Amino acid sequence: MMPSVVWLCIGWVFASVGVACLPIRKQFVPAGILLLAAPVLIVMIGLQFGWIFALLGLAAFISMFRNPLRYLAARLRGENPELPR
Repeated sequence: MMPSVVWLCIGWVFASVGVACLPIRKQFVPAGILLLAAPVLIVMIGLQFGWIFALLGLAAFISMFRNPLRYLAARLRGENPELPR
């Protein structure tokens, strides 16, 4: 039987695919929730399966959310990046 963290991760992936199908302006709130949930899942993966798998999950997370992470980094630097229409 698969551990529950695996089922949570599978659900997160399906939710991400669903959000990706939305128009860009409607993605902000659900993508923000997924963005906040991902580090929690990555830590759970690290605790249950080891930190090598957590690092792989972190690499996948950064790859998937590279544009929102760039936007947040620009906002933290005090810049005002342009949002897509």
